[in-house]
Amino acid sequence: MIVYLIRRLLLMIPTFFGITIMTFVLINLAPGSPIEQKLQAIRFGSAGGGGGGAAGVNSRGDSAVNEEVIEALKKQYGFDKPLHERYIIWLKNLSRLDFGESFTYQEPVIDVIKSKFPVSLQFGIASLILTYLVCIPLGVRKAIKAGGAFDRITTIILNLTYSIPPLVLGIFLIVVFAGKLNMFPLGGLHSDDYEVLTTWGKIVDRAHHFVLPLICYMIGGFTELSTLMRNSMLDVVKSDFVRTARAKGLSDNVVIFKHALRNALIPIATGLGGFFGAFLAGSLIIEQMFNLDGIGLLGYQSIMARDYNVIMGLTFISSLLLMFGRIFSDIIYVLIDPRIDFK
Repeated sequence: MIVYLIRRLLLMIPTFFGITIMTFVLINLAPGSPIEQKLQAIRFGSAGGGGGGAAGVNSRGDSAVNEEVIEALKKQYGFDKPLHERYIIWLKNLSRLDFGESFTYQEPVIDVIKSKFPVSLQFGIASLILTYLVCIPLGVRKAIKAGGAFDRITTIILNLTYSIPPLVLGIFLIVVFAGKLNMFPLGGLHSDDYEVLTTWGKIVDRAHHFVLPLICYMIGGFTELSTLMRNSMLDVVKSDFVRTARAKGLSDNVVIFKHALRNALIPIATGLGGFFGAFLAGSLIIEQMFNLDGIGLLGYQSIMARDYNVIMGLTFISSLLLMFGRIFSDIIYVLIDPRIDFK
């Protein structure tokens, strides 16, 4: 296992370079660079200023000024160097965990990500834990009652919820539960009087604001995980060792929860690597609907604004978490079933 982990860690190096090189090249080749957007803003500002000064500049003077501005902006943003040199500089800065400065926020990228990080972290971890706590027992119950009324009814409900897009579900929850019934707030992380509340009041207030967004976060993987757990449990229950355990006179609870469940959890362990991804979980649609300033919204705004440094910072962190998540899944495999040996 140790040799396998070392090999996987070594393979992360070329994988990391491949991801970052492709991302770096693609975003730099995409039209609408930060310089172009800055120049456009300057032109709009000059045009909006009106007056004789703007009208009196001839085309030759305007062109000369633009050339000077372009060169100054290139130097300011580091675009006066070739693409490969900029990537090497980015790698050197990365060794010091320096992602550069955000073109949009005019502050270090790491500070920008830190400011959005808590929002996505809270929802990512909460949705991951709740999904597994509910889906695993639900899948086991559906497998035990396979073909019965409970299995059929829950399957219909899960399929219906799975077919609802998060956007539609979010609008429905806001209109009905936050609007007409006034049971939950429209959005945000907490109320306006949050700071004056007691500790318990703050917990209740946070939980009250979390309910609707969490439903939207969880709904996507809820049906998949429950169905996967059910089918995995059904396959294990039909195995020879389970029939042998029953033939020995062991009770159903011992057979199911001591012998069958551990083996049924092996396919589920694949998704446990998503625990690392939960640290940067973010959904543009959900965050916009519920007024949550998180990683999903930051990523979208950075792409639209061509904020290269923020995009590269998010790419680096997310790819690293994804690769470590894969290794974590393999370790969980071995813990659940020691017979598995990676070589």
